[in-house]
Amino acid sequence: MSADSTAVTPVPTDATGAPPGAGRHLGLALFVIAAAQLMVVLDGTITNIALPSIQTALDVSDANLAWIVNSYALAFGGLLLIGGRAGDLFGRRRMFQVGIVLFTLASLLGGLAPNEGLLIGARVLQGVGAAIAAPSALSLITTTFPEGGPRNRAMGVYAAMAGIGATVGLLLGGVLTDVLDWRWVFFVNIPIGLAVLAGTRTLVEAERDRGRLDIPGTLTGTGGLIALVYGITRGGEHGWTEAPTLTCFALAAVLLVAFLAVQSRTAHPMMPLRLFRDRNRSGSYATMLFIGAGMIATFYFLTLYLQLILGYSAVETGFANLPFSLGMGVAAALSAKLVTRLAPRAIAGPGLLVAAIGMFWFATLTPDSSYAGHLMPAMFVTALGLGMGFVPMTLGAVSGVDHQDAGIASALLNTAQQIGGALGLAVLSTVSASAANDRLPDAAASFYRALATDDRAAAAKGAEALTHGYTMAFVGAGVMFLAGVLVTVLAITAGRQQSPEGAAPVHLG
Repeated sequence: MSADSTAVTPVPTDATGAPPGAGRHLGLALFVIAAAQLMVVLDGTITNIALPSIQTALDVSDANLAWIVNSYALAFGGLLLIGGRAGDLFGRRRMFQVGIVLFTLASLLGGLAPNEGLLIGARVLQGVGAAIAAPSALSLITTTFPEGGPRNRAMGVYAAMAGIGATVGLLLGGVLTDVLDWRWVFFVNIPIGLAVLAGTRTLVEAERDRGRLDIPGTLTGTGGLIALVYGITRGGEHGWTEAPTLTCFALAAVLLVAFLAVQSRTAHPMMPLRLFRDRNRSGSYATMLFIGAGMIATFYFLTLYLQLILGYSAVETGFANLPFSLGMGVAAALSAKLVTRLAPRAIAGPGLLVAAIGMFWFATLTPDSSYAGHLMPAMFVTALGLGMGFVPMTLGAVSGVDHQDAGIASALLNTAQQIGGALGLAVLSTVSASAANDRLPDAAASFYRALATDDRAAAAKGAEALTHGYTMAFVGAGVMFLAGVLVTVLAITAGRQQSPEGAAPVHLG
């Protein structure tokens, strides 16, 4: 262990290197973690479907409507590091429970919100709960499931939730909004959260860091991430060269540089820099950044294409995305088995290449493309590739990490994905709008006007311009996946995952 590591109380291990009791109730433990991950992920898309209904019901302005989404993303992405570190210091199972309680309570408040201010406040609280629960959920896999087959299978299920949760969010959001009421997109989290809390006693609480909270690191790191996420979000909405956007980026740069300086000098860092000494772990973080950046286009721009160009309803859009869930689930299960036979880059590299092919397939869409012959197979191919990339990258991010660092290592992976998603959406939205406007000035507004006046010729021109913008975004997403392939091939050199024989987890440093 490195000199700056804190002393911890040793925890006895069984023949697999896992804490005693890790082999008991693993199925229920996996259900609990998967349900929590599903709840957090689907919340990113389920609310989007309900936005028009929310705007009408609460008389929300266009400017504030975006904050119903952005407030959650800002709190989630900005607080992940402190959420992960809190798990290491105060107990991962305990903080997991705290996060689920906050998320469930915030969902109740969101569903009951009488106005936009309280709804946005509830979304912030949801983001705080997610930032605590998400890294704890991933780190609990490393402390509950023995290395080898059990952990690989658990990681496969965890990774599948990333794609399945987003798709289920689209489907469930449409059904709940159309059949019941928009408030049910929040109320649906309550029974899930209560079920998760009831099952947390099956999770193993392993050794934790006995150090103390790094206050300077917390302030600079959290402040820097919040400024970065806000700057990215604002840049995508209002322009990258505006003074407020540039100010956010400058503030983020200053705070994050100060954060790294603090981490290199303090005895109890919030983010131990030793985690980055392993090139495989660093490569996994970088690859996940590109996966997050590219994957957001799959859902965001496909949803726009299905609803605006093909005229699908919210419920039809949700059902149309089911092939993505199927492909993700199949690929995650397959890659969980392959990681014991092949090196991570031999799985993730080809997988991301397949995902890129899927995105370039989407880039050939026209306003008249068919669902069965074009969209559905492209969805399945993209999902297969992403599923093959998620599992080895997730395992690589936490493999060999000391139990007392499991929370922050997991938080870094989640942070990479969240920052990547925010950056990808902002950049690709700019690319899409610019490409569409090159074909037809003010393409979106022209398309909406044509629909309102039943001008079919103008609507056809607007649909063609918007579709061209979406396809350019898909090209950009494909390039991001190819960048992930390059990082995987160059940076990740680890061999296949093997079950240790009586060995405890490897210590870093």
